[in-house]
Amino acid sequence: MPNDAVYTHGHHESVLRSHTWRTAANSAAYLVGHLKPHMRVLDIGCGPGTITADLAELVPQGEVVGVDTEPAILERARSAADERGLTNTRFAVADVHELDFPDDSFCVVHAHQVLQHVGDPVRALREMRRVCKPGGIVAARDGDYATMTWYPQVPGLDAWLHLYRRVARANGGEPDAGRRLRSWALEAGFPATAVTASAGAWCYATPEERAWWSGLWADRTVASSYARRAVEGGHATEAELRDIADAWREWGSRDDGWFAVLHGEVLCRV
Repeated sequence: MPNDAVYTHGHHESVLRSHTWRTAANSAAYLVGHLKPHMRVLDIGCGPGTITADLAELVPQGEVVGVDTEPAILERARSAADERGLTNTRFAVADVHELDFPDDSFCVVHAHQVLQHVGDPVRALREMRRVCKPGGIVAARDGDYATMTWYPQVPGLDAWLHLYRRVARANGGEPDAGRRLRSWALEAGFPATAVTASAGAWCYATPEERAWWSGLWADRTVASSYARRAVEGGHATEAELRDIADAWREWGSRDDGWFAVLHGEVLCRV
């Protein structure tokens, strides 16, 4: 059965503004040290391909295959790889629940911010394990919305967090996935001794970082697929979304503003 969850964010410009900022250094550091030049890597939910391209540079004698459910976003990923002159990448449409690859195809199977959006994360991890070679690594990193924290305590941001978690769960996802990754990996059949769990964080505190982070969330709150689903699902009115967007801009304008995003991470040995 294919993924029956709805991708909450969609691919509005405000979403891609965030996704194209991601690199192997700021989003997959827990994995980078395990990569070898000859490895074949599967990057699931690759989006616009910035992490994919970084991984390809780290395995110059190998290959990175980036997959996503949306054909249009894969064109962005191909362009990103072409602009960097990479010849060891390719891209394909795929659903993590039913990967169209033979068993034991990859040395590393990686998913960044994917399992929080799928209908069956345990099944997804089993499928990732199936296509990973013995001795290889299944790696996953996901945010944990309930642990996001900020200062100052602008009231509208509390409303944002409660709303986002409601919308994400109504769409079939789990916004607090980070804390569950180890549990899901064990349920998927990885032995406890084969799973290494860790945590990483993004932090936005400089004026430039605050303006970027608050701006993309203000825009996403009123103009993205997330905004449409919030209204159509009866979770918020357009007026309430505008108030939340204003709260984001207020937070971003504060000189003492600080925001941290915690992620759970797992490295699972096959």
